Amino acid sequence: MKRFLFLNLFLWAIISMSSGQEILRGKVIDKQTKSPLSGANIFIKSQTVASTDELGQFEVACKDSLKITASYIGYQDYQLNVVSCQDVLIELVQSDSHLKEIEISATSNANKAILNQPQSIVKLNETELKRGTGLFLDDAINTNVPGVYMERRTVSAGQQFNIRGYGNGARGTNGINSNFDTQGSKVYLNNIPITDAEGITLMDDIDFGSVSNVEVVKGPSGSLYGLAIAGVVNLQTKKAEKGKTSVSQIAMLGSYGLQRYTTSLEIGGERSSLLINYGKQKSDGFMAHSASQKDFVNVMGDFNLNARQGITAYFGYSNSYDERGGELTIEQYKNRDYSGNKAYIKNNAHSEIISFRAGIGHLYRIKRNISNNTTVFGSGMNSNASSAGGWTDKRPVNYGFRSTFDTRFALGSKISLSGITGIEFQSQHAQIIGYGMVADSFNLSGYNIIGPQRSNQSTITSTSSLFSEWTLTLPHDISLTAGVGWSTMNIRLDDRNYLALNNNPSNTKAKHVPTSYKASYTDMVSPKFAFNKVFSRQISVYASYSKGYKAPVSSYFYIPTTGELNLGLKPEIGTQFEIGSKGNLLDERLQFQVVAFNTIFSNKMTTVAVQNPANTATLYTYLVNSGSLNNKGLEVMLIYTAYQSKNAAFTSVRPFANFTYSHFRYDNIQYQSVAKTKTNKDSLVTVDYSGNAVAGVPPVTLNAGIDFLTKYGVYGNVNYSYRDQMPFTSDGNNKAEGYSLLNAKVGYQHKFFDHLNVGVYFGANNITSTQYYYMVFLNQLPDAYLPAPYKINYFGGLNLKYSF
Repeated sequence: MKRFLFLNLFLWAIISMSSGQEILRGKVIDKQTKSPLSGANIFIKSQTVASTDELGQFEVACKDSLKITASYIGYQDYQLNVVSCQDVLIELVQSDSHLKEIEISATSNANKAILNQPQSIVKLNETELKRGTGLFLDDAINTNVPGVYMERRTVSAGQQFNIRGYGNGARGTNGINSNFDTQGSKVYLNNIPITDAEGITLMDDIDFGSVSNVEVVKGPSGSLYGLAIAGVVNLQTKKAEKGKTSVSQIAMLGSYGLQRYTTSLEIGGERSSLLINYGKQKSDGFMAHSASQKDFVNVMGDFNLNARQGITAYFGYSNSYDERGGELTIEQYKNRDYSGNKAYIKNNAHSEIISFRAGIGHLYRIKRNISNNTTVFGSGMNSNASSAGGWTDKRPVNYGFRSTFDTRFALGSKISLSGITGIEFQSQHAQIIGYGMVADSFNLSGYNIIGPQRSNQSTITSTSSLFSEWTLTLPHDISLTAGVGWSTMNIRLDDRNYLALNNNPSNTKAKHVPTSYKASYTDMVSPKFAFNKVFSRQISVYASYSKGYKAPVSSYFYIPTTGELNLGLKPEIGTQFEIGSKGNLLDERLQFQVVAFNTIFSNKMTTVAVQNPANTATLYTYLVNSGSLNNKGLEVMLIYTAYQSKNAAFTSVRPFANFTYSHFRYDNIQYQSVAKTKTNKDSLVTVDYSGNAVAGVPPVTLNAGIDFLTKYGVYGNVNYSYRDQMPFTSDGNNKAEGYSLLNAKVGYQHKFFDHLNVGVYFGANNITSTQYYYMVFLNQLPDAYLPAPYKINYFGGLNLKYSF
């Protein structure tokens, strides 16, 4: 907290650095809706001199015969000859071009356009999110975001992100990867962390069908988000359109019993807006025991209190049940035997979650050049899950806040300093109870039922991150960025399965088996340094260095078999060097990003096996820090407006493509396991994976497609995806075959009587009937594959919206 106070004092101290020149003040708004446009750029002689704040306001040094240009994403540029230094109002008209850079949510640069960000960021809007069904985020991520792969365990659960080779947790039954949770990346929904206080992200209960905007930041992001060693994913649900009130109904049907129904009410006023959304979603699944059923409620509101203050509010509720058919063996997958895993099915494997999330954000413009944005949030969950290994009940409650100060100061006519300084705090209280499963004596042929309790643990975890990042904007559109984040994590675990029978003076073991365990990880300092240069408002080149951390979770530092603490673990460290270029060429018809990077994840946590005295069996395992991942890659993304016209039959034709090359290798990674000797006895051996390709990452991925729109309301897209062969065990001996997918969608949208908007669409996935997978379990044999449908599957829907 002292460090945060120091940062605030520093903030207020530099307020006096503004110049004494005469100031021109202005405001930029949408000409049609009269809404302020935040992040609009103000240019003088093609040089960026200012950008608008949250209320659309800006100020620049004023002089005679001043000519300024206002530019905003998706709007036509506006040029203004300033005669006197009086306040000006600039009204921008929306542009037909969709290729201009869009702004990002959190940055120290006053100019929020992606062109001015010295790192790889990809933002998806409804065009990319709705190319398919729009219900499963992985299809949009995998098609449009190079270097990122999203997978899922079931039809609509068990989602995970793999960002530049860092995806799953550390532990596994064999090798060095885990398949059961997402760690290393942070996920936010409407500025509320989905990632819990321990750094684990569970997304079974997220309504991806209501998400309208996705932002993916690749690489360590500690200077803005704290413990984010791999990257950050920001999700934003749809908001009510200002000035309009409407009701809408969406219905979708698809193969394998897919159904989705969404009912929405939007109330948009001049100073406030409210959206209430209810969704019901279900599927029978395409393999044995893989049905899914979900109910969602989302409420999103925006309220402008006055010219200086605004409030945003979000509430979400979900009731989710997903069956797990389990992993298929290599032989099952090869033979297209999708009957599932018998052990999973016998235990009625599933994931059931009832949850809520809520957050209230307050934006306060303290002065023209300094504002505060604070969000207070909380979430609660009641979940139970079963698998081949047993049954687990978990009841976590998370709460916290995130508060940031955005500042900008003019240091001269062409020099400015802007920054973001803040704090994020989160605490989680959770109780986790594990059970074995036994046969139901009243129904031996049916599912197994809950058996004896195996574990009962209560955890309290808290994380805090202080961060400050600053960008110095210089003449000739050069900017320098420097920032640092400081994070801590404290964990307390109480073992409530400690039997009272053991708690007596005669039991000497009790002295060595405490019931409460603590661990703290402090001084995780994450610096960032970057350089960015923009040429003619069209092309930028940049170079950056960033660092991040991933702390161990509570299950890592406690060894249940011995009751001992594993306090020697250190947080994993990620460091990344990145160079790249992005921009708009050919009269803004071609949008591109090219990125080369080297990311090293060191202090990787790997497993050590402890043998019995006779060296014939493994008694237990624990984790140690050992080795690194050395990940080098190249990412390319292109979007091209091949044709655009207001009067022709086709109003736009836009092909797109992206490519990823990954050269990811283990460095000094070792793992202890049990192997048979020549005399058929178990023996402890150490396996060295150094130099092997990182499991779960294909060397090459390629996506390409085309979107088209006609003046008659007909639209559509076709997209192709290729995923290369990849190893799924760390020794490289087992590889998943590469595959190609072809998907397509066509629709019709039209407004009747100026009030009723009607849309119909039809699509097909996996048109070529290719066998592929949603996920491959890493380092787990013989079970490995979680398959996707290997036959062509269809979907179609009807959208109705009536505006009052």
